[in-house]
Amino acid sequence: MWNLSFTAPEVIRARVLTRMPEHFRTPRRTDWCDANKPGHIIDSFLEGPSFDRAGNLYVTDIPYGRIFRITPALEWQLVVEYDGWPNGIAIHADGSLWIADYRKGLLRLDPSNGFFTPILAHRNSESFKGVNDLTFDAKGNCYFTDQGQTGLHDPSGRVYRFGTDGKLDLLIAGIPSPNGVALDATGKAMFVAVTRANQVWRGPLLPDGSTTKVGAFRTFFGTSGPDGMAVDADNRLVVAHASLGGAFVLNARGEISHFVQSPAGFTTTNVAYRPGSSAMVITDSETGSVLEADMPAVGATLFSHS
Repeated sequence: MWNLSFTAPEVIRARVLTRMPEHFRTPRRTDWCDANKPGHIIDSFLEGPSFDRAGNLYVTDIPYGRIFRITPALEWQLVVEYDGWPNGIAIHADGSLWIADYRKGLLRLDPSNGFFTPILAHRNSESFKGVNDLTFDAKGNCYFTDQGQTGLHDPSGRVYRFGTDGKLDLLIAGIPSPNGVALDATGKAMFVAVTRANQVWRGPLLPDGSTTKVGAFRTFFGTSGPDGMAVDADNRLVVAHASLGGAFVLNARGEISHFVQSPAGFTTTNVAYRPGSSAMVITDSETGSVLEADMPAVGATLFSHS
């Protein structure tokens, strides 16, 4: 059942905004591909779209440890290439890029010079399983997922909050593959894309910063599941689905009101609103493309632009 009105969601047809230039495509075998795309040789895997104040779009290329800047003129610039597996990006109010790196934990990148600063590599001397995505609240606290290779066979993924005071809190444990993470427009609830369970979980955030009564907000289907997410100013949640070729728009009751359809591949991994507008970009990792779609409302204001 899509929604309580028993009507099909409105289809929004995305368009290809830009594709990774051929000279940046490097088809070769990597350890990341062997673990996550066994039997395949891919030339890129895009993730982590995030806009800076100048309108530049940053994306990651996980298996090859690359971070790109796509200018407003759609020019692709290699910011850095290193020995990590960068996944999600969230831009801080100071302009730095905070990166969820599967190998290295949380990193801070100065985009002007490509210089990294480690933020958090482990918890109490225990390595993370493999951090995946992150977001900031209005005060600058960072919420991030630790996914690794967890799933229904091993529901041991986690969600953490790294506070501005340097304190690390474990908010949710026992998750089968926590992936994208987002806060609602009020900052009073957290959403987690639980990929291998094919669900989005929702947990109220209490005044003391903890979460409680976490439940399944929406359940999907497919060979993969929900991935990156974004919230609009009307508190709708947009969920990229990594095997269904698009993104679902959910209202506050978890009903599907719209489906954003990819014109390219089916592996749509993450979404981001162009700040101050209703235009949304989607990373299509299957084809190395960035898609764009016109959405029902403007995106919620992020910490990077507050």
